[in-house]
Amino acid sequence: MTRLNLKDKIAAQRIYLILAALFIASLVVSNLIFQKFFYWDFFGIYTFEISVGILPYPVTFLITDIISEIYGKQKANEVVTAGIFASFFSLLIVFTADAAPATQWSPIGNEMFKTVFGATAIAVFASMAAYLLAQYIDIQLFHFWKKLTKGKHLWIRNNFSTFLSQFVDTFSVLFLLCSFNKIEWKLFGSLLLSGFLFKVIVAVIDTPFLYLAVYALRKRFRLHKGEELKLEAPIKN
Repeated sequence: MTRLNLKDKIAAQRIYLILAALFIASLVVSNLIFQKFFYWDFFGIYTFEISVGILPYPVTFLITDIISEIYGKQKANEVVTAGIFASFFSLLIVFTADAAPATQWSPIGNEMFKTVFGATAIAVFASMAAYLLAQYIDIQLFHFWKKLTKGKHLWIRNNFSTFLSQFVDTFSVLFLLCSFNKIEWKLFGSLLLSGFLFKVIVAVIDTPFLYLAVYALRKRFRLHKGEELKLEAPIKN
């Protein structure tokens, strides 16, 4: 096992905090912007119709894969848990802002604010239920494949864990949103297909970025293939 000096330990903790911050920011933002839908013509093969909330969401899976590979299963689960608390706290802030009466000269009035953020509670609930299930599945499968391949073939655990977890996530969140009448049931099939295919494409595209990040971190901390950093208790000044 590689032993880190004090400087490396501090650097490892800072990188972990940066990754965690990016993860939480991506998750919270995806819940706030989900009501806008866009289309994307994929080289004339297929036209995606999906929520803009899906754009930052695959970043969360990339980050948990990086953390899982470098820092281990426990640290990845800790980030997931932190993301849950951050999302519910953001929901509390939105509720408070919605309850505060707008002034007559406010550029954004009460009705417009409610239109934009009114469905946030349902979105967060649906997203959190799906997200909690999908992320833990992703982390479990990632380490299953890592153990099975003895730390080799990073692309296998990255993609095979993400494909299944992303399907679970897409199916679950759409099912809940349709159940709460936020999306019409007739759109369920098309949105499920578009959402899942989009996430699969992104998962394949982000594989080189995962390799690059893992390579850079392994080189920085002199880790062997499959070896994980063990962050110790916080360092006091």
